[in-house]
Amino acid sequence: MLDEVLFEFEENLEKSLSHYQQELGKLRTGRAQAGLFDGIKVDYYGALTPLKQMASINVPDPKMVVIQPFDQTQTMAIEKAIKAADLGLNPIVDGKVVRVPIPALTEERRRDLVKVAKKMCEDCKVSMRSHRHKANDVLKKGKEAGDVPEDTMHKGLDKIQDLLKDYSKKTDEALNAKEKEIMDVG
Repeated sequence: MLDEVLFEFEENLEKSLSHYQQELGKLRTGRAQAGLFDGIKVDYYGALTPLKQMASINVPDPKMVVIQPFDQTQTMAIEKAIKAADLGLNPIVDGKVVRVPIPALTEERRRDLVKVAKKMCEDCKVSMRSHRHKANDVLKKGKEAGDVPEDTMHKGLDKIQDLLKDYSKKTDEALNAKEKEIMDVG
């Protein structure tokens, strides 16, 4: 039973960390990156379709993203979706492609983005602590029911705490890397 609880707990921690890293990838850093457009959905003949399923997204240089739709008639819909996403970007329809210049971030905007990243980090840690609470409850109920010996329960609680510390450290490392990336002006 202990192995199952630990496996499920670690799996949940991994999902939380993975989600956090995906969300960090969507934060603008002043540098062009395809990940900025991951959450954008385009109205494609009445169905909201993820942009990356409708077009190839290329980064020819650090200040420009070029989006080439597979269906050339969708350039205007893609432009509209990018503007609606409120990323602070102004796409330009250039024939069969959509060009998105990435403006430099101001110092104030960089600080705001760091605050957003820190809030996302804290949300991730709250989620991880919630998973820890659930795993601890399963072990404690197992002990009460007589399925788990007391020493095994305590060993399990310690392992759960150690796993949480490891994943919390990974979360902080991801935050520090993103903060450095956001604050890097060059």
